Amino acid sequence: MKALDDTLISKLPNTDTSIFAIMSGLANDVGAINLSQGFPNFPVSEKLIELVHHYMKKGMNQYAPMQGVMGLREAISKKVQDTYGIIYDPVNEINITAGATQAIFGVITAVIRPGDEVIIIEPAYDSYAPAVELNGGAVRYSSLEIPDYHVNWAEIRSLISSRTKLIIINSPHNPTGAILGPTDLKELDKITRGSDILVLSDEVYEHLIFDGYRHESICWYPSLAGRSFVIGSFGKTFHTTGWKTGFVLAPASLMTEFRKSHQFIVFAGNTPMQYAMADYLVDKENYLHLPEFYQQKRDNFVRLISGSRFKIIPSFGTYFQLLDYSRISDENELDFAIRITKEYGVASVPVSPFYHDKQDHKALRFCFAKTEETLEKAAEIICKI
Repeated sequence: MKALDDTLISKLPNTDTSIFAIMSGLANDVGAINLSQGFPNFPVSEKLIELVHHYMKKGMNQYAPMQGVMGLREAISKKVQDTYGIIYDPVNEINITAGATQAIFGVITAVIRPGDEVIIIEPAYDSYAPAVELNGGAVRYSSLEIPDYHVNWAEIRSLISSRTKLIIINSPHNPTGAILGPTDLKELDKITRGSDILVLSDEVYEHLIFDGYRHESICWYPSLAGRSFVIGSFGKTFHTTGWKTGFVLAPASLMTEFRKSHQFIVFAGNTPMQYAMADYLVDKENYLHLPEFYQQKRDNFVRLISGSRFKIIPSFGTYFQLLDYSRISDENELDFAIRITKEYGVASVPVSPFYHDKQDHKALRFCFAKTEETLEKAAEIICKI
């Protein structure tokens, strides 16, 4: 078959294969312990699996409504009200999606036109910028300030122009484990108040927050919520990343526009999973104790590697731990990550691919959403590097 390489012009000429695919593939090839891609390796709740099976057997196997199963939307509305004290109408302000990444793409597709500008704060999840570019938008980048990865709001203000349409925030933050505080949300409110700027708030790790901190959701701030899309993920909350089920919260006027794009991107998400999660959400015990559950894993992982030559960068949320290797090697992050995967047998993700200009701060991201046995084995290797 004749290739079209000479005639097809790429819409993403500077985009390579995802670093997650690269490092997970390498881990599989060499038999390394995979702490690179962010997925748990422990079992999903048997109760939740039984609920999925129940609804499959009951015949709930055809298309769900485009907006999502009403029972799940109602359960999300109740959960959000109980958690943040704000009411989202399940009919007009909540939509179920085929995972959070699809939700993010749907939002950007709905609101970004050619020439619009979007502010992205780096290091950033790798789907944000390509989604903007595919829709003809231009990305303006701001960088978190190291070593504690806090937002430079003065820089954000300097990036705003008459073309700024959207600001994307993410807390708890992937890949750094940093979190936004009340001051951050108040600054965002000041910046966007009285403007046409919208906010996309990626809150997929909302229940994975540590050390007694409150998750500073957009939902706590009514004036921000009124111009924001909030993204959530059951994959992160219920350890079911492979089920690809997420949701969007937004005021009715914004949700109307989101649904116009959503219906032609995916139309609907997985049906039996939605019915099962609707039932599972009723019991708050299924998500209220996640902070303690993951903090114990974080604390144990940090304790196990405390004797290593890596410098531990504090993680306040997500299930990721950044480690600074500047005392070990001068290699760039990608080369070092590849070498320790091959030579030592533990895979991580370099942080540099989360920057558009590949900033290199000698930091690797390790996922601690693993069994204690896996973390012990990985830590033993890390302490030898």
